[in-house]
Amino acid sequence: MKQLYIKQKVFSLGGKFTVKDQQERDVYFVEGSFMQIPKTFSIMDTTREEIALITKKVFSFLPKFFVEVDGREVLTIKKEFSFFKARYTIDAAGVEVHGNWWDMDFQVLQHGKVVGKVSKEWFTWGDSYQVQILDQEMEGVIIAIVVAIDCVKADQAAASSAATM
Repeated sequence: MKQLYIKQKVFSLGGKFTVKDQQERDVYFVEGSFMQIPKTFSIMDTTREEIALITKKVFSFLPKFFVEVDGREVLTIKKEFSFFKARYTIDAAGVEVHGNWWDMDFQVLQHGKVVGKVSKEWFTWGDSYQVQILDQEMEGVIIAIVVAIDCVKADQAAASSAATM
């Protein structure tokens, strides 16, 4: 089992942050596009080779995010129409997310087998997540799922604050 940690910088305009291992070494770099349409997040390894790309669909009635890992689309996160509480669904072939993914406390399953676990670190400055990788081959997908869900949450928070102005 491998433990990784994601800690976002609270005041990062472009959405830049790193994924670290237990020894606090950088394992992945995440960079969000700044003032670019469509909004994207690129996940790169230590050689700066892109392993995953998250793209927010433009010109969509409801928000939709596409997640690509190693050049192939692995999942889509989309907002469902509802009058009260925001509801999102995750569509992925063979990959499921069980638990409270809105609060970042969930398991990632592939064909019914748990391949990763995510939990939010409380009492930290900014958002911090602990990610347990149980299947090494799914590491890129799991990191992409965590970043994508966090991107959806940030998008929802921005939309909510804009609506109250």
